[in-house]
Amino acid sequence: MAKRSPLTTKSGEVRELTEEDFKQAVPFSALPESLRNTLSRRPRGPQKTPVKERITIRLSPDVVEPFRATGDGWQTRLDAALKDWLKTHTPT
Repeated sequence: MAKRSPLTTKSGEVRELTEEDFKQAVPFSALPESLRNTLSRRPRGPQKTPVKERITIRLSPDVVEPFRATGDGWQTRLDAALKDWLKTHTPT
């Protein structure tokens, strides 16, 4: 049997799978039970923080753009800014 190529490149990218890769694949049910238990998805536990409410809100671009410009997590930062505002203001 020929030596199998690694599934990832040196840079960590997954290479394209070949027909030979699929022929050598083993069904999940054929794996040892200990390995199946390790790989199995476990149900998610109870949420540790309060659930946020999904809403639709229309904000002006001059409010949204500075937050979006900060990259991923901008909505969380906008939420934090609103919470901070509520500490010193009362919505009317």
